[in-house]
Amino acid sequence: MATTKAHLLYVEDDESLRFVTCDNLELNGYSVTLCEDGKKAMEVIKSGQRFDLCILDVMLPEIDGFELAKAIRERDDQVPILFLSAKSMKQDRIHGLSIGADDYITKPFSIEELLLKIEIFLRRSRVNGSVQTDHPVLIGAYTFDYKNLSLTAEDFTETLTQKEADLLKLLFEHKNQVVKRSFILETIWGKDDYFLGRSLDVFISRLRKYLSKDERIKVENIHGVGFKFRLD
Repeated sequence: MATTKAHLLYVEDDESLRFVTCDNLELNGYSVTLCEDGKKAMEVIKSGQRFDLCILDVMLPEIDGFELAKAIRERDDQVPILFLSAKSMKQDRIHGLSIGADDYITKPFSIEELLLKIEIFLRRSRVNGSVQTDHPVLIGAYTFDYKNLSLTAEDFTETLTQKEADLLKLLFEHKNQVVKRSFILETIWGKDDYFLGRSLDVFISRLRKYLSKDERIKVENIHGVGFKFRLD
């Protein structure tokens, strides 16, 4: 069950699928704005309504899902976008992701899969939105500007990658708490597996190097569990 009543935009021209999926989303605690074609969805987008996540079919009458995604991104560069499509061609997936989609689910899909992806992306959005990203924050001797991906201190400036910034943000928000590896991987990478875990270790090493100018800051490895960001 959804822990908060997140507001979803769901655009689908297949009537049966539209109502079955919408019913399941509402049963799981979501508020859903439902549109049956691209033209109606575009009107909703241009009306200024805010959504926590958008689910877009690609092949739609009037205006396709790609054009809707572009219009959404012009107004909001943070809201998660999930594409639904019968197309499984690599080019379509690449195109969808390149214009700002967060994931791409191929039809037919299970409701369980859709619900899981929605919760993962909403969780990620909640984490990314919990620190005021419009203003830099102080982390010990450092100034962390998440919005501009920068970490600065005296005689030190580092431009972070998006994932480095996301990871630092998540750890700082949970400072002096143990954060499980699985939570970090699912929140930032979208899933928990062995190879992504090795990637996480590399990112942790980078952050330790960046933060080494302030001895009060430590990123501790809690063996078999996760990490603790300490700021003494």
